Order: sequence, then structure tokens, then C-alpha cells
Amino acid sequence: MKNLGYFMIGIFFGIVLYKSEAASWFRIYEMFQFQSFHMYGIIGSAVLLGAGFVQWVKRTKAKSLDGNPITIADKKKTFVSNALGGILFGLGWALAGACPGPMYTLLGAGFLPILIVIFGALLGALAYGGLKSKLPH
Repeated sequence: MKNLGYFMIGIFFGIVLYKSEAASWFRIYEMFQFQSFHMYGIIGSAVLLGAGFVQWVKRTKAKSLDGNPITIADKKKTFVSNALGGILFGLGWALAGACPGPMYTLLGAGFLPILIVIFGALLGALAYGGLKSKLPH
């Protein structure tokens, strides 16, 4: 029953992604061609909302839906790792036309070819898990 809340949040998030056209390949293409502000506005709003939420959680000692305290650990500031990860993420996003959230939204909307992209993303995550201990920290 406690997972129902997470499920409903996920459905709401998918609807918002779909209705805002954040899952649209054409909107993503426009963004990478610097032809439209639409996606930059969505991403900027998400960054501001996320940063505000993180600060709220840290200051109020908020709890998750199941009553456990939410802990947000400070991250190491490693420019090279973040830059390489960002480049790989951006290349994948540009080639596939979707990042992880919209991939599942597109699947839910019935765009079955996205299964190839989801399989590639899962394969990449598996490869990262296997190589993580060998990568520089």
C-alpha cells in the first residue's frame, strides 16, 4: 500500500512530461539546435524546483512517504567525472532523442521502438556497475 503513493507520483510525472512535450523528439531536437526556449524553460524550472526541494528537506528534516527521515549526502566535487558523465549523458540524449524519464513516458504512450533505447540504457547502467570500481574517483 505504501508503494501506491510512489506509483501515483510516477504516473503524475509521466503525464506532466507528456503534456509539456518534454518527451517529444521534436522539442528535444529544437533544444539541441538552439531553435526554441521550451526545453530550457522546463529544465531550468526543474533545476530551481529541485534545488529548493533539497534545501527544504535539509532544513526541515522531512520524512519520506513511509515515515523514514530523508537524508541527502553531500557530493564530492569532481569536475572531470561530472564533465565526462555529462558529455556521455548528453550524447546519449541527443542520439536517442530522450533521457531516462521521458523514455518510460514514451513507452507508456505506446511508442514501442523506445524499447531499444531502454535496453541500451539498461546495458549502459550494467556496464557502469561493472566498471565503477576501476574508474577514477
